[in-house]
Amino acid sequence: MDGQRRDRVRRLVAECAGQDQDGWGRAMALVCLRAVGGVDAAALTLRTDSRGQEVIGTSDPRSFGLEDAQYTLGEGPGVDAFRTGGPVLVADVAADLGRWPAFGEAALAAGLAAVFAFPLRVGDIRLGTLDLYSRRLGGLTAADRVDAELLADLAALALVERAQQPGQGLRSAVTYQDVNIATGMLAAQLRISLDEAFARLRAHAFATERSVLAVSRDVLARELPLDRLVD
Repeated sequence: MDGQRRDRVRRLVAECAGQDQDGWGRAMALVCLRAVGGVDAAALTLRTDSRGQEVIGTSDPRSFGLEDAQYTLGEGPGVDAFRTGGPVLVADVAADLGRWPAFGEAALAAGLAAVFAFPLRVGDIRLGTLDLYSRRLGGLTAADRVDAELLADLAALALVERAQQPGQGLRSAVTYQDVNIATGMLAAQLRISLDEAFARLRAHAFATERSVLAVSRDVLARELPLDRLVD
């Protein structure tokens, strides 16, 4: 039976191979919902150790909102799974609020009770995470965890292969390029480091209960005076 489950997961992933750049990430996220029992939302996100992030695909707006929250808050299961290179499994978000207080509150507000994050890796190289969300309390079964880890491995390989194929490449469902531009603008005008500029954007986003992407777009549109981002 285990071999049959693995074959099914591989077939589901193979069905995504022909998707165009715009559809591949979402198709992969939906495959995760079909393959892993008890999961209600999924997201594939490229991450870095600094400010970079790109959401490749999500199953629904709720899963994107939680990926965006992790980026804005700088905490969450995906952040930790990428940093450590190992899975992060939380069967009861409410009981583990001390781990990520702000993200935990966001997850609960979205009606989610459990979260599971798996690193996207090729060898020792970490690309990002596969984040799975559930409305129900409880952990993954042993079989579902194995399937989720297999999905993360297959997704990572597919990301690398698509990046190397002419005409395929990668296109983000949501890009954070505006954050990078706004960070550079703020750093140049205030004569501070990029890290400090990003920290100020993130702090303003947190204080105003908005995403750092929304704040950055306001900066670029000249709708948010830079003096409001000064300590």
